[in-house]
Amino acid sequence: MIRSLKISVGLVSLALSVQLAVAQTAAQFERARQQMVDEVIVPDGVKDPRVLQAMRTTPRHEFVPADQWSSAYYDMGLPIGEGQTISSPFIVAYMTEQLNPQPADRVLEIGTGSGYQAAVLSPLVKEVYTIEIVESLGRRAERTLKRLGYTNVFVRIGDGFSGWAEHAPFDKIIVTCSPEKVPQPLVDQLCEGGLMVVPVGDAYQQTLYLLRKKDGQLQAEKLQPTLFVPMTGRADQERQEQAPQGLSGILNGNFEQPPNATGHLPGWYYQRLVTWETGRDAPEGERFITMRNETPSRMAHIMQGFAADGRTVTTLTVSAWVKYRGTQRGRGWTEIPAAVVSFYDDDRKEVGVSFLGVFVGTKPWERHTKQVRIPPQARQAIVRLGLFGSTGEISFDDVRIEAEKR
Repeated sequence: MIRSLKISVGLVSLALSVQLAVAQTAAQFERARQQMVDEVIVPDGVKDPRVLQAMRTTPRHEFVPADQWSSAYYDMGLPIGEGQTISSPFIVAYMTEQLNPQPADRVLEIGTGSGYQAAVLSPLVKEVYTIEIVESLGRRAERTLKRLGYTNVFVRIGDGFSGWAEHAPFDKIIVTCSPEKVPQPLVDQLCEGGLMVVPVGDAYQQTLYLLRKKDGQLQAEKLQPTLFVPMTGRADQERQEQAPQGLSGILNGNFEQPPNATGHLPGWYYQRLVTWETGRDAPEGERFITMRNETPSRMAHIMQGFAADGRTVTTLTVSAWVKYRGTQRGRGWTEIPAAVVSFYDDDRKEVGVSFLGVFVGTKPWERHTKQVRIPPQARQAIVRLGLFGSTGEISFDDVRIEAEKR
């Protein structure tokens, strides 16, 4: 009797401990989610209160693998398997706001992925129809959405190029993968006056567009440069320009090309708190970029993707002119002023990272160079320049990526 009582008490204590741990974890995720909205999404320009509320209440950690939970509320894309990624929270919020979701809207999403974008849209519209070409991802997203109670989201496994004709026309269409050009079936299935948000371009240079259908034709508005996984299936078969092999290098690394009409620098994307500068002291040409930040943990950066195939290229030489003034580390160990090169494999998993810097303090223009080994399993890379949550002022010019072949 006493032994049974002890066992029962022990089981109750264990159950209470598990419940407490779960509650503490849930509270941590809640705080991280609010911080993400307050410190990243709002300061970077998303204003729609309904979109902000959806971002505050959608549990992003539920849509990524458990080993990625610690990074779920950072403003970064994360691998979800099968060579696919979940977009950064800011991009999800930004695209959602551009779509102008209304309570009576029926929305088509191309590229379900993890299901996170559909979950964000769910409380904002009447119905979400979402298509995923990778069956394992689509089924997993469908289970997650059902488990979390998103009853107005409907998942289909198939090629998004063809849309979902049975439920057309749609008031809005959002595409979370990049075709070389907009598939005609999606144009046909968008209702008159409807909006479509879609990234269009090649493997590493894409532009996010807001398209409005008028008199059967699409009127295009450029939003900003971006980087999404390419649309596969028929869109990939019809692609005229194939992804570069080996090493593709950096575009506009000297920043001499002026910003476009939206204020974004050609070749670069996801720029935050970046100004295009003119100065006689520019190390190369007349132009360079500067990032300034006074708020710890607020992101100030710019980035660019490029091909880096570890099967054909062994080593990169990364170089850049850098000057900085009054820079200090941020709150976390990753919040440092630096140039960073990250390598990814076929599944978009990070397989290596190298830092040029850390640039703390005050120094005039100086050229920094580093030899970087490319992991054999790497197929692509991203170079990031910025403060990354640290404070102060930092400038970059003449950024170069050069390779030694195998």
